[in-house]
Amino acid sequence: GGGEAMMLEGKSCLVSRSLPSYCDPDSDWAFLLSGSKRPAPEDFRAEDMEEVDAGGSSSGKRSKSPSPQPHTPDITESHGSSRHASSGSGGGEQQGSGANLIGEIGRDLSINCLLRLSRSDYGSVASLNRDFNSLVRNGEIYRLRRQNGIAEHWVYFSCNVLEWDAYDPYRERWIQVPKMPPDECFMCSDKESLAVGTELLVFGMAHIVFRYSILTNSWTRADPMNSPRCLFGSTSVGEKAYVAGGTDASGKILSSAEMYDSVTHTWTPLPSMNRARKMCSGVFLDGKFYVIGGVTNNNQVLTCGAPPLIAVVNNQLYAADYSEKDVKKYDKLNNKWIALGKLPERSVSMNGWGLAFRACGDRLIVIGGPRTSIGG
Repeated sequence: GGGEAMMLEGKSCLVSRSLPSYCDPDSDWAFLLSGSKRPAPEDFRAEDMEEVDAGGSSSGKRSKSPSPQPHTPDITESHGSSRHASSGSGGGEQQGSGANLIGEIGRDLSINCLLRLSRSDYGSVASLNRDFNSLVRNGEIYRLRRQNGIAEHWVYFSCNVLEWDAYDPYRERWIQVPKMPPDECFMCSDKESLAVGTELLVFGMAHIVFRYSILTNSWTRADPMNSPRCLFGSTSVGEKAYVAGGTDASGKILSSAEMYDSVTHTWTPLPSMNRARKMCSGVFLDGKFYVIGGVTNNNQVLTCGAPPLIAVVNNQLYAADYSEKDVKKYDKLNNKWIALGKLPERSVSMNGWGLAFRACGDRLIVIGGPRTSIGG
């Protein structure tokens, strides 16, 4: 058991930290690393999606029932017919042509209005007419949001097998994500997740990958990595995700790394690390992909332990010391860690497992909870 979380829109990070049964930008995904009733979501295992910045899984379930959920039709079911507006001459102009999305204010002003709507409204928007539907489904609305610096940071997470939820911290509401397609490889195996661009990737048994798109609010089967793995370090920047290390199906610890392009849905090999490692964490800092901590061959624990709880906010590196329950910031200039304060009292973990620590916009997010009576 154990949950996962991530974020989309803006920047996304996603890191799962389930018990050892094993944050998204706007146009990309709103951001809350890993994970409401069916809006069109965007980049929290804890992952963030619209653009993704998320990461970390949480083994706890939400403590109280969500407030009444907004319900948005599935985008895939939207086939709104075009309307006609009467002109001064009595003729009709078809609004589905794309020339004018909303009557006479024109396409540009219409789109500017849409950019400022909540992502959770886009499912309803897509059902209004074919132009709106196309804007959402082809990703144009998210590309324009990115260009205009508009981002919402959501958390995507999973507490039950095949089930994912999103949380909108701005409106304090839950959004239900469609259930994953049933596949036995996700029922009892180790799972990993990664939020990137407008997608959430979930890996099961290393070589089985499902992709959730906030553009269509649906799941599809995705291509596996060139070197399938689990227990890897990962991070996301815009429409690109980076993974490194982990173990293959035979248990071999890997040093290889890959990059995923969420636009082309392709994996590209990267130069290997100097040392093989698993149960590591990844961050993007100062324009570089860093892989930190982990365990190498012969179960040798690397310097900072495995897997470290780390997150980057505004290009600054933070860490959660689960043994001392401290939150720390890395001082780049003096190469040392500075204690900032304590983690929430209820942030219980099992050597770091079952606790998510992710970036969410300008904030750090901790997801977890007290131990259950049966030890979960």
